[in-house]
Amino acid sequence: MKRTIFGTFAVLFMVGCFTAASMAAEPIKLGALYNLTGGMSSIDAPSLNGAKLKAKLINESGGLLGGRMLEVIGIDTKTDQKATATGAKKALSQGVVAGLGYGDTTFVMASAPLFQAKGIPFVTSGATHPELPKWVGDCMFMTPFGDDDQSFAIADFAYNKLKARNVVVWTDNSMDFTKALSKFFKQRFQELGGKLVLEDFFMMGDKDFSAQIARLKAASPKPDAVFISAIPNEAGLTVKQIREAGLSLAIVSGDGFDTELVSTVPGPKLANDVYFSTHTYREDPRPEVVAFIEAYEKEYGRPPENAFAPLGFDAVGLIADAITRAGTTEKSALKKALAATMGYKAVTGEISYTRPSGVPMKAVAIIGVKNGKYDLLETWVPEK
Repeated sequence: MKRTIFGTFAVLFMVGCFTAASMAAEPIKLGALYNLTGGMSSIDAPSLNGAKLKAKLINESGGLLGGRMLEVIGIDTKTDQKATATGAKKALSQGVVAGLGYGDTTFVMASAPLFQAKGIPFVTSGATHPELPKWVGDCMFMTPFGDDDQSFAIADFAYNKLKARNVVVWTDNSMDFTKALSKFFKQRFQELGGKLVLEDFFMMGDKDFSAQIARLKAASPKPDAVFISAIPNEAGLTVKQIREAGLSLAIVSGDGFDTELVSTVPGPKLANDVYFSTHTYREDPRPEVVAFIEAYEKEYGRPPENAFAPLGFDAVGLIADAITRAGTTEKSALKKALAATMGYKAVTGEISYTRPSGVPMKAVAIIGVKNGKYDLLETWVPEK
């Protein structure tokens, strides 16, 4: 009898140890939704690279919660809203504890509400509409600043540094992000005393801007700059066609222009006098930035393509930081820990969720393009 009882306890002990070991070894899954093909690929693909890099570095340092590895499940949603919803459902079916991704509001709005319905946090690495947390709910978190901040930053630069007084605004009328960017740019530029000479519109996927260029040439008074609110594919094409038309006025924009396409599509001779607001990291001496660039170059054999690479890195870092502070991956505890984020030292700037809007207050970088080369011209800090 004693021998039987002892044997039973021994078996239970071994089963318990095996179960504990299995739980410790179980990966922590993150669903990474990105447009790796199509018009958003030049900013989403680097962002996924950054996300995977952060997970790899965390795993090499021992993982989270006593040795559990992070698994970033990358899903290509092809710059298509239907594929986006399908991708979100696929991620949720695989037991992810959080979702992340996208550099555009439209695609976040096609995916994040599905996470919200399950009570699972979603952290956007690059979508910047300041109403996102309000639209989606308390499971929605932003890694970047809001469009109001980046629009104000480039409007200030255009008025104060470029001395622009008359502007034309072009807007991709098919995207929430691009419409918001133009809205806030016009608001700030006119508050400063500038004049909106003309508004013009196009749609995602347009390739011929000759009609808009004709109206730009005919605009009166003569504009000092054209603000173009576009995603990467149209960013390169608009710069190319405006310069080929012989127009030399300044071209200004937001982070949709933070893509190599602005220089590669028109070529270095035409990629001149282009200025855009984006996320800070270029030429930043902070140790987080230096370490990230070194790690990215080692992993991928090239420098980060744009600011969306560190934003993906930061999104995973935010989630990992919250998991560590929560001590669990349970969804309500993880959501609460994310909401309590204060002073997280991200590559793209310190992140704290202190604003009632839930949008982090971060510095904005102004980049200038001359002969196809990108240079940090100034850093703009929002007023508290």
